[in-house]
Amino acid sequence: METKLIELYLLICRLYNTRPVLKQQRLSNNHAPLFSDEELLTIYLFGHMQGHTTQRRIYDYIRQHWRAWFPSLPSYQSINCRLNELVPAFELLIEELLSSGAGPVLARDARLIDSVPVMLARGTRANRSRVAAELADTGFCATKQQHYRGVKLHFVAARRVKELPLPEKIHLSQAAMPDLQALREMRPNLPAGCGLFADKAYFHDQTQRDCSGRGFFLVAAYKRHRHEPEGNVPTLFNRFVSAIRQPLESLFNWLIQRTDLQNASRVRSTQGLKVHCYGKLAVACLLLTLYS
Repeated sequence: METKLIELYLLICRLYNTRPVLKQQRLSNNHAPLFSDEELLTIYLFGHMQGHTTQRRIYDYIRQHWRAWFPSLPSYQSINCRLNELVPAFELLIEELLSSGAGPVLARDARLIDSVPVMLARGTRANRSRVAAELADTGFCATKQQHYRGVKLHFVAARRVKELPLPEKIHLSQAAMPDLQALREMRPNLPAGCGLFADKAYFHDQTQRDCSGRGFFLVAAYKRHRHEPEGNVPTLFNRFVSAIRQPLESLFNWLIQRTDLQNASRVRSTQGLKVHCYGKLAVACLLLTLYS
């Protein structure tokens, strides 16, 4: 366990040394605090890797079991405040890990796309919540059949051999944004002739033509129009698309169980919501690429 902690700390230090923009955040009198930003990121990621998914539990775990390794550990309130300023570091770490990749791709001409909700409040509380008003709004989760307040994380992932899919592009949007609109904003750069497999929420003739014009194919499950006979639905084709997409659903289930990404009920600010999303995604990318 000590080896993993050291490896993680060295990885964070290497990130800070190769990305000068992170050090420019501290061009002030407090540019060299006793407890460094590198140490702060390390304890956050390491605590998650040990199964602690809340900042309070991570802090207590480090203070009780690893205090000798972090003698300048500040108060819990200071940790929370400083974490909110390190969102760019999480984003760059995700980019670094995903660019390195891990494991052979199952099909170089196939990618998977879908979204997972991150919920600040759900059900009847969704309309009363006002947390992170600059970023979150109210949407509907078809899987759970309930309204919620929060955001969506949209994934484009590559299939791998006997592994969970590896995300290649991640996009954060408001909960009410349709998946089709998010796809247009993401504008994924896929190999020529690549198939992007999606569920019926992405079924749209014009979007499929636009994707073909950019060199790849959007393969979405057929969505039955209102009043259209059920006999017109290509059931076998929809089952085929669903089978191809199944690994992405497994990735979402693993992500929720491993990091508790979907539950953001403890978040109280916009910056806190960004830390919740990007911090837990950084943990997932670490596990998928370095510790899989």
